[in-house]
Amino acid sequence: MTKIDIIKHNATAWDEESLEESPWCTPVSEEIIEDAKNGDIKLRLTPNKFVPKSWLEGIIGKEVLCAGSGGGQQAPIVAAAGANVISVDISEEQLNKDLLVANRDGLKLLAIKADMSDLSDFEDSTFDLVINAASTVFVPDVEKVWSEFYRVLKPGGEVFAGMMNPSFFLFDHAEAQESGVLEVKHKLPYSDIESLDKKELKRIINDEVPIVWSHCLETLIGGQTKAGFVIIDLYEDWWAGDDTLLNKFSPTTFVTRAKKPEL
Repeated sequence: MTKIDIIKHNATAWDEESLEESPWCTPVSEEIIEDAKNGDIKLRLTPNKFVPKSWLEGIIGKEVLCAGSGGGQQAPIVAAAGANVISVDISEEQLNKDLLVANRDGLKLLAIKADMSDLSDFEDSTFDLVINAASTVFVPDVEKVWSEFYRVLKPGGEVFAGMMNPSFFLFDHAEAQESGVLEVKHKLPYSDIESLDKKELKRIINDEVPIVWSHCLETLIGGQTKAGFVIIDLYEDWWAGDDTLLNKFSPTTFVTRAKKPEL
């Protein structure tokens, strides 16, 4: 296995991604923030669908952790809706986007640079809600993330987690776009470090592209129940635009709503 500091590499890669303003690094508009202030909360954790409004009832005054969700999108929206929000991300540039929107629109929001696999800065039972956009693909051990979310949530607290469908990683989507043929190339669970040849992995490292893991449903969903959560809802979503042929056949992402049981 190639020796690499995963957190440092992905932090740098996401700093670069943020500077280039990819879709997950583009701050939301003033109109979106104004809508949230008026109770119309347009919150996305996957490319297209909004989190159901029923999930966000009673958000005013709640203690919310947005984890791995920097970029000027989720955290400012929830803050505008009336929650007390802390945003945690490994990317300084992504956190700067959260603060940019907060300063632009007069929002209270705290941003802390940290790895969501290690939330030791926070005491047990601190938050009512954890919001996690589809970013668990960038951590090698997703079960650590669920354990930390469970620990920092109050009894009865919830986590909304966006995730990539592992099936997305069966394919080389760039090759499929060129050939027009969707062909299985990788076995699951996928990992850039384990699944790519040395030349391609070196390119990813040198080009400062984020390193990803597909994980599997056993750790993505089963890992939450193993940590102690109860899954109470779920929805699926597709990829944005025409970047993958898989959109024609299958959802590519999903979001779970999980609850920490009451005492």
